[in-house]
Amino acid sequence: MRVCYKGRSEHFKTVSFEASRNEVVLIEQRLLPHQFKLVSTLDYRATARAIQDMVVRGAGAIGATAAYGLAQGAGAFRGANLERFAAHCLVVYQTLKEARPTAVDPVNAMNDVLAAMLVGESVEEKKALALSAAEEFALNDVRHCRGIGEQGAPLISPGIRVLTHCNAGWLAFVDIGTATAPLYDAHARGVPFHVFCDETRPRCQGAGLTAWELAQEGISHQIIVDNAAGFLMWRREIDLVIVGSDRVLGRTGEVANKIGTYTKAILARRHGIPFYVAIPMSTIDWETRRGWDIPIEERSEEEVCGAWGVDSKGRRAYVRIANPTSGARNPGFDVTPPDLITGIITPRGIFKPRELWKNRSVLKG
Repeated sequence: MRVCYKGRSEHFKTVSFEASRNEVVLIEQRLLPHQFKLVSTLDYRATARAIQDMVVRGAGAIGATAAYGLAQGAGAFRGANLERFAAHCLVVYQTLKEARPTAVDPVNAMNDVLAAMLVGESVEEKKALALSAAEEFALNDVRHCRGIGEQGAPLISPGIRVLTHCNAGWLAFVDIGTATAPLYDAHARGVPFHVFCDETRPRCQGAGLTAWELAQEGISHQIIVDNAAGFLMWRREIDLVIVGSDRVLGRTGEVANKIGTYTKAILARRHGIPFYVAIPMSTIDWETRRGWDIPIEERSEEEVCGAWGVDSKGRRAYVRIANPTSGARNPGFDVTPPDLITGIITPRGIFKPRELWKNRSVLKG
């Protein structure tokens, strides 16, 4: 996506790698929409912290970050002993895997990197193969998002009003995004439409990130509080829902996504509104057998009890909004059953959730 940065319009990827310094380069998403800033992580532990602390977030973006982080950790190894190198890479892998447990993209991405490294006969060869595989994952992430746009664009008819939840846009992937891909494709072809962005408490990625993206692209949109969606559906002001996902079970079609997705799916079913989930191939989990087994991240209660923003002097500040003596629960994700989902938009077509397994040869190929 192009962003006005330091007085000129430039194209940026959410995640990239500076090989000469062995550093992962990220957009600092916690500062958006008030400040656009690039940051570098100096080692794999810092890269894992960036994922955990949501400097970078979103399925594809943290997948690419984890892949680069594994290559970064491999690149930092000194010596030629293959056994020690393998043990070191396992530590790097586990550190990055544990940063955000719900999303499957980091695991799939790092598995690709490990598989590529197997053919290397020396530590230096394995390092080069690791970085090449990480770069390939990042490139594929963009290709998949572009394909999602092509597959989903026919859903965006002139005048349609679309609801999004959280941020499954450019910032959540290396570029383009998933839920936003059909929107960007349609917008590029001059199709008029309007987007309602759920604020997506408690971190407000819809209000802060999706809305910022749409504003950059000049797409008509408005932010709504999470609890307004049902009312607008009842008023027949929402025609379509498109969300992303952090993990889709290939066996069952169950979808893990930002907390509140399940609620929106129920509301959409009640009002007869199509509900779609847009994903790249890396978001499909072919191993886990039921949604109950998906690890759901519990985040800090501070996210629920307060909010980050910018004060009148432009300084970033945290303000507590909840009763000072109360605690909070903060599950970061929920699981939506397949019967509430109209279709899964992939780069290789739109599938019913329960059709994923029987089409696995197409989706894995």
